Amino acid sequence: MKLIIPALYLALTAAAIPASAGTASDTDDNVLQYVDPFIGTTNFGTTNPGAVCPNGMMSVSPFNVMGSELNVYDKDSRWWSTPYCFENKFFTGFSHVNLSGVGCPELGSLLTMATSGPLQVDYRLYGSEYTDEKAGPGYYTNLLTAYGIRTEVSATTRTSAERYTFPAGQGNILLNLGEGLTNETGAMVRKVSSTEIEGMRLLGTFCYNPQAVFPIYFVMRVSKEPKESGFWKKQRPMTGVEAEWTPDNGKYKLYTRYGRELAGDDIGYWFSFDTEEGEQIEVQMGVSFVSIENARENLDAEQKGFAFDAVKAAAAARWESDLSRIKVQGGTEKDRTIFYTGLYHALIHPNVLNDINGEYPLMESDGIGKVPEGETRYTVFSLWDTYRNLHQLMTLVYPERQMDMVRSMIGIYKEWGWMPKWELYGRETFTMEGDPAIPVIADTWFKGLKDFDMKTAYEAFVKSADTPGAQNRMRPDVDPYISDGYIPLGVYSADLSGDNAVSHALEYYIADHALSLLADSLGHKDDAEKYRSRSLGYKHYYCPEYGTLRPLMKDGTFYSPFNPKQGENFETAPGFHEGSAWNYTFYVPHDVKGLARLMGGQKKFVDKLQMVFDEGHYDPANEPDIAYAYLFSYFKGEEWRTQEQVARLLDTYYKTEPDGIPGNDDTGTMSAWAVFSMMGFYPDCPGEPAYTLTTPRFDKVEITLDPAYSGKDRLVITKEGNGKYISRITAGGKKLNGFRISHRDLTGSGEIRFTAKESRQ
Repeated sequence: MKLIIPALYLALTAAAIPASAGTASDTDDNVLQYVDPFIGTTNFGTTNPGAVCPNGMMSVSPFNVMGSELNVYDKDSRWWSTPYCFENKFFTGFSHVNLSGVGCPELGSLLTMATSGPLQVDYRLYGSEYTDEKAGPGYYTNLLTAYGIRTEVSATTRTSAERYTFPAGQGNILLNLGEGLTNETGAMVRKVSSTEIEGMRLLGTFCYNPQAVFPIYFVMRVSKEPKESGFWKKQRPMTGVEAEWTPDNGKYKLYTRYGRELAGDDIGYWFSFDTEEGEQIEVQMGVSFVSIENARENLDAEQKGFAFDAVKAAAAARWESDLSRIKVQGGTEKDRTIFYTGLYHALIHPNVLNDINGEYPLMESDGIGKVPEGETRYTVFSLWDTYRNLHQLMTLVYPERQMDMVRSMIGIYKEWGWMPKWELYGRETFTMEGDPAIPVIADTWFKGLKDFDMKTAYEAFVKSADTPGAQNRMRPDVDPYISDGYIPLGVYSADLSGDNAVSHALEYYIADHALSLLADSLGHKDDAEKYRSRSLGYKHYYCPEYGTLRPLMKDGTFYSPFNPKQGENFETAPGFHEGSAWNYTFYVPHDVKGLARLMGGQKKFVDKLQMVFDEGHYDPANEPDIAYAYLFSYFKGEEWRTQEQVARLLDTYYKTEPDGIPGNDDTGTMSAWAVFSMMGFYPDCPGEPAYTLTTPRFDKVEITLDPAYSGKDRLVITKEGNGKYISRITAGGKKLNGFRISHRDLTGSGEIRFTAKESRQ
C-alpha cells in the first residue's frame, strides 16, 4: 500500500505528541521531559514503552514479540517475557495489562489492532512494520507503515484510551483474544451492542506454576458505529462447510451472521468501518479481575465518553505530580534522564488490584473481598526483588502507598494463611526464595509507618519462621535450617533452576535478622534472641580454602568439586540461584563485620571484595550482589571505594539508550538502585532503618516528605564541589562522623550537605 499522509493529518499527529515524547523543554521544572520509556526495552531489561499511570492496574503496551508469516512465533529477538523489544519492528497490536521488567512471560493479552483494507484476522498476516514511534509518561504512538494508520494510546488507573487515525477506505479494529504472553489459553467474548463487547481471558502459569491461574474481565467500546462486525475463531474446517471460510484468513472462520457470544482458545472480534482520510476512531477498554460488571463500572467511572486528549493530559499530570516529589538540580542531562526514568520505572509496580467499588479477588480463593473506604489493595508483589530497595523508596517518598501495600500483604495472610513471596493477581507463584515480606514490613514499621495490624503481621512472621517444613508454604526446607543452622544440598528445590540451598538459607538469615529486630522492638525478647542466633548461621557455609560461601552436604562436609565462579552468566551452580558463589558470598548485609572476621579481618575482606569488582565477578543484572559497592563503607578509611564503585557502576551500566538497564528491571528494583545511588544514599541492609552514604550525582536533590511520618516536609541534599570523593558530610548543619545514617536522622535533619573533591587524597 502506498503511504499518503495529508498535511492536515501530519498537523493532527504532531499536536497529539506531548512535550515529554519529543524535544526536551527549556526548563528543568518539567520533569516529564527526562523520562524515556524506551530505556530498558532491550538488553533483557524487559520494560516496555507503553502507557500506564503510576501503579495502575491498566497498562497498554505495543506488542511486537510475534513474528511475520515466515516466523510464526519467535517471541522476541532478545528475550521472551516482555510484550515489546526495541529491536523488533513487527507490530501486532496493543496488549492490555502487562508486567514490567520480569523474567517470565505472563499477561500481555487482550490485543487490539487497527488495519485498513480487506479484513484479515490472522496475526501473522495482519501485523505491520512501524515507524515514528514516540513515548512519554502515559502515552505511546507509532505509524503503521502497512496501513498508513497513526496509533495512539493512553490510560487511566483501570482503563485504556486508544485513538487510531485512518486513511480513506475500509478501516478495521480487531480484538485478538488468542495471542499474548501468558501460557494459559481460553477466552470468551460477547456482543453487547453494535459498539460494545465484553468478555474474559484466562491468564496465569507465571514462571511455570500450573495452578497460579486467574481471569481478566473486560468491556471494550468503539466510538463509531461499524458498517459490519463479528467474531472469528481458529478451528479445523468441517466437510461440507468450506464455503464459510474466507480464503484470505486461512483457517480462521469469520462469523458474520452470529451475534451472541463465542468461547475458545483462539478467538477474536472485529469491527469494520468506512473511513474518510484522517478520520479518527477511538477505542476504550475497562478491565477487572473480579467481573465483567466491575470492568464496565471501572470504565464508566474513569472515562466519561470518548475524550482521548483529556485522558492523555490527566495521565501526564499524574506522572508529573508523582515524579516531582523528587526535584533535582545540576548533573548532566543524561543523569537527569537516567534518574527520572528510573523513578518512573520504580512506580509501575506493585499495581492497584481493587476495582472502583473496592472489590478485589481474595488471595488463593474464589471469593471476592472489599477494601475499607480510602484504602487500596495492591498486587504484583515481586518481593525477592523489591524487598531490597523499592519498598524503601516507597516508604520514604510515597508513604501513603507503601502503607496500603503493607496492609495488602497482611490481607493476603489473613485470606490465605501466609505472607506473599511472589504474588500475582491473587495467586502465589512461589517464584524465587526467602521470606521477603518480613524485612519489607519490619523496615516500614521502624521508619514510623505504623498504621497497620502489626500483631497479625508478627503472627504471620513467626508462623513462617517456625512451622515445620512439611506444613510450611513459605520455607519448605526450614527443618535443617532450624536444627543445624544451614540447609544442605538435596533437601528441596522450588523450581526448575536446580538445588539452591545456600541461596535459600541466606534469604532466611536476612529475614530472621529483621524479625529479631522487630521482636525486640515489640518486647518479645526470647524470640529476638532466637532469630538473631539463626541469622548468623551463614558462618556454616564459609570455606577458608576458597574464601567464599560453599554448599554443604547432608553429612556436614563441603560440596566437591567446587568452583566459586560456576553460576556466572546464569549457568546452574549447585547451591546458588542465578549466580555464583562470588555473587552471594558477601550477601550478609546484617553482619558485615562478622563476615570480615571470618575472612581474616578488614583488609582481607576489603581486598577480596575489591577483587570481585576488578576481576568481573560482580553481576549488575541480578539482586544478591547489587549492594556490594556499599559494603566498603562499613570500614573506616575504605569509604572511597564505595564512592568510586557506585560512580563506575552508574557510568557503565545505566544509559540513556534502550539497553540502559543492566538486565531485568525486576519490577523496578534495578531502577530503584540507580535512583537511590544518584541521590547519595542506599538502604544496603533490608529491614534495618539505615542507609550508607555516597556521592550524589546532582548539586541539589529536594525530596518532598510527609510530615506525619518524617517530622519534616522535605529533605534537601546538596553537593558542593566536583568529583566523586567525599571530604565532608553534615546533617542538619552538624558534621557527620562516618558514612552511615539512620532513617530518623536522614529525614529529621532537613538537609544533608556533601563536600566533594576530585581526588581521594
